[in-house]
Amino acid sequence: MPELTPPTPAVPLAALLDRADLGLRSLAGPDPEGVAVRWVHASEMADPVPYLLGGELLLTAGVHFPAPDAADAADVLDGYVARLARGGVAALGFGVTPVLEATPQALPRACERYGVPLVEVPPGTPFAEVARAVWQLMAQVRHRELRRVAQAQQGLAAAAAAPDPVPAVLRQLARRLGARACVLGARGEELYAAGPVPPDDVTEAMRELAGVVRSGRAGAPTTAAEAAGGRRLLAHALGEGGTAALVLALPQDAEAGGAAIAGVAAVLLSLLTARDLGTAPADRTSALVRLLLGADPETVAPLLCEAPEAWWTVVHGHRRDPVGLSPRASAAALAAALGSPLADAEAGGPVRVLVPEEAGTPRRELSALPGWTLGVSGPARTADLPGADAQAAAALRRAVASHAAVVRHRPERDGIGALLPPQDARAYAAARLAPVAGSPALLETLRTWLALHGGWDRTAAALRVHRNTVRQRVARAAELLDADLNDPDVRADLWLALRHL
Repeated sequence: MPELTPPTPAVPLAALLDRADLGLRSLAGPDPEGVAVRWVHASEMADPVPYLLGGELLLTAGVHFPAPDAADAADVLDGYVARLARGGVAALGFGVTPVLEATPQALPRACERYGVPLVEVPPGTPFAEVARAVWQLMAQVRHRELRRVAQAQQGLAAAAAAPDPVPAVLRQLARRLGARACVLGARGEELYAAGPVPPDDVTEAMRELAGVVRSGRAGAPTTAAEAAGGRRLLAHALGEGGTAALVLALPQDAEAGGAAIAGVAAVLLSLLTARDLGTAPADRTSALVRLLLGADPETVAPLLCEAPEAWWTVVHGHRRDPVGLSPRASAAALAAALGSPLADAEAGGPVRVLVPEEAGTPRRELSALPGWTLGVSGPARTADLPGADAQAAAALRRAVASHAAVVRHRPERDGIGALLPPQDARAYAAARLAPVAGSPALLETLRTWLALHGGWDRTAAALRVHRNTVRQRVARAAELLDADLNDPDVRADLWLALRHL
């Protein structure tokens, strides 16, 4: 089962005990300073574990507890705490009154036996007040984390402008995270490094983790993490195809935000090492000049990819948590994650990335990326990239509307439209949609509305506009096109035209 990531950082139980307004009291268990609380949950079930995630401060008033003088009281409470310990509960909070006037004597003994911290909640403190205090503390931690990440971004950006940028970025990264930071080459050799040298077993584990992200296998991850020798290891693939890797060995108790800072550093290092690890900037500049001077895209493509017969996949990405990144930085981040230097983004629009797919090799399945919503096109030749771009855009709209991490265009869903000659389909689409061709907003709204089966609310969510705006645009498009959108044949006809526009 994958580890569940909490929406906010954990807070130490000691921080709650320090809140004088709550009046909480530690009765048993480990040192509260070392106890991390990730959630708060109140339950009066005898066995709440099936409904918990782990890491909770579980609050109970003991409704299901036996009477303190019952013969089986100690056994019942012992079994109860044992189940909580196995379920990974961070701590148990017992509310005095209205059920019991005092904490049962057997409860602290059971908590000591199983290592579950026990906190007494006084009568004047509602459970809701305890929960609110936890969320407030988590918000404070999150704020400090975001500020730390922002400061690290500034430091890393300044290092990237230094005369020798790669070592400077690594030194900055190692200092801010208290970590060993290395760039390892294709054979595991150390190209650059900064920070204290870890023991040999950790160094070897870093090499092995680097191999995971730069294995070259179809669908290989671009990031990986594990624990070794009392340290947390993080690895990020660098460059096109992941021919090198950034690997970090962080202290086990490293502050929150380290992964985000490492991700920013990976983006910068991918850009700084692009000449050595992927398509050279000079080649991309040459391709741009040739296109501007009228060259055919097929003749320019070999400059952007080593395989002249390569196919392409277009990926559109929407960053769910941009953390203040500019469009250019967002484009660089997604490009680095996908192993391609060919990315573009405009303010308010998606990031678009061209991923080369070598002919004759299995198509790489792009997996979900943390923090991103992706729409992925089908494979396309260079001449067909505009169509692939439309496929990726439609896939991204479906992903946003359905809250999916990744939606891929599937050729088998093309239906009868795939039987039409492309030039004829494009000519028909241009003629059918000519009345609205001058209004991108109407075209986009109509395309999204049809893709989402006429769902007003889902279309509004996908386009980030009010549902009344959707209704007005669809009505205006229907009027200009002289189309009865209640007729399924008309809808199908317009959808086919939009697919080939």
